[in-house]
Amino acid sequence: MATATITEIGASCKLFLKGEDVKYGDFRDDLIRDGFAVVKGAIPRDRADKYVDQMYTWLEDFGLGFKRDDPSTVRNEHMPIISEKGMCAGYGLPHEKFTWDIRCEPGVVGAFEKVYETSDLIVSFDAVNFTFPNRTDLKPNSPWPHQDQDPEKSGFRCLQGLVNLLPNGPEDGGLIVCKGAHQASQEFHRLFKNEPDRIKTWTKEWYGFTKTGLKWLDDNGFKWEKVCAEPGDLILWDSRTPHYNLSPSGQTPRFAAYTCYLPVAEVSQEDLLRKKKAFESMDNPYCICSSQFTDSLLLDCQSTTHWPNAVQDITMPLLRDGVEDPLNFRVPKSGPPQLSERGYKLTGIPYIKSA
Repeated sequence: MATATITEIGASCKLFLKGEDVKYGDFRDDLIRDGFAVVKGAIPRDRADKYVDQMYTWLEDFGLGFKRDDPSTVRNEHMPIISEKGMCAGYGLPHEKFTWDIRCEPGVVGAFEKVYETSDLIVSFDAVNFTFPNRTDLKPNSPWPHQDQDPEKSGFRCLQGLVNLLPNGPEDGGLIVCKGAHQASQEFHRLFKNEPDRIKTWTKEWYGFTKTGLKWLDDNGFKWEKVCAEPGDLILWDSRTPHYNLSPSGQTPRFAAYTCYLPVAEVSQEDLLRKKKAFESMDNPYCICSSQFTDSLLLDCQSTTHWPNAVQDITMPLLRDGVEDPLNFRVPKSGPPQLSERGYKLTGIPYIKSA
């Protein structure tokens, strides 16, 4: 898995520089104080229900026998490969029509516009979450409390997000956050800079909390909280906020789409060229992408991490019975994305300067 250099982020985001004394009267107050927020009704309920139906149809159309009304078909042999944490980023899924439609929802993009105070944003090509309750064919989804940010780089750098699409109450799995702990991130990492049992990771932009670190958070009054949400709600969190997810313990599945945006002003031309490479290529004659705005062709519909500017190669093999899943075609089942002008700008490609 290749990594990419990540441009220093946060300089142009004024939200966290203004401090808690500035009040907005909306989700931004929660975000500054608690390190996370729920933007209610970012997507209208009828459209959230439509996306759920399209996601179920996507699962059924693999022809492996999955049926949304038959719990006995919620098994690996009847579905695309989905991790025990519910993550699915293969099969062209990050570029499916419903995935792009969710990213382009005005209430979703608009929340990030409020935080960054600009409409010139780019978006990640991130995963979708399908977490079903009572799965016995996967290893347990054990908590992995972490931050998605380099501990050596303090201050706000990235706002992560997910669009919740099914009712998500206390027993329905989902996001668990350590409320307010983002405010102590710099002090924590100063104290734990040389911890002997640090968890190894493939990227600097991730930090896993050890038992000793978790005890420090608890001793300093930081408590973990399950974030509950309704269909169409957008959950946001500061990347310094410790978090993880849990699988449902009740009967309701968890469906969500991860969405993360950054201002173009924070992104280098090198970043944009990497992003273009992840989205376009002249080497694939099978799918024409966004014909209204480009004549280029789609390259295997690559996904990225949550960092919109750091296109990291996360094309990890999806193994079925020990071999690469032949169904991992990577091109979206719905065909190449036909993006609106707004959607195409979110790829970052229009912001590339000519040589």
